[in-house]
Amino acid sequence: MADFIATVDSVISANMGSVERSEHRGLSSYAIPADSLLNVCTALRDTPETSFSQLLEVTAVDWYDKRSPRFMVVYILYSLEHKQRIKLTVDVDDAAMSVPSLVPIWESANWYERETYDMYGITFDNHPDMRRFFLPEDFRDPETGEPLYPLRKDFPLMGIPGSLPLPEKDEPK
Repeated sequence: MADFIATVDSVISANMGSVERSEHRGLSSYAIPADSLLNVCTALRDTPETSFSQLLEVTAVDWYDKRSPRFMVVYILYSLEHKQRIKLTVDVDDAAMSVPSLVPIWESANWYERETYDMYGITFDNHPDMRRFFLPEDFRDPETGEPLYPLRKDFPLMGIPGSLPLPEKDEPK
């Protein structure tokens, strides 16, 4: 395992310079700048010593007021050949709200990136079909007209008033 992680470290550093790695419960995590993401992922897939043939997950984290930038995109990669997984994280600039699409590298990114866009509002540059996945295209705040993304921390806990009928609440006597 240590030799494999050392190889991953060297592949990543060869494609972006220094490596920032952390580990939690046996899962190595790498912070990747958005402009290096495509090169790093291509190298991790194509290098025989790593062979990350599967993209298992793409999601996001909304840190809201805990840190800046507010959003982070999380990728979980798996190597079938070596039976190892790693996590890549990319901070998302609050102004741009976009990162490069990994669909050219792993076709499975198509589904995951659309889901992440629909729930968080993060777009993926050069995605072949960037549109909402679960929610209607016109899912917007009725007062402001701004698009709504339900997994953001500032989304109302009880949803948008009037958009979903709720059962009557019995008041205590």
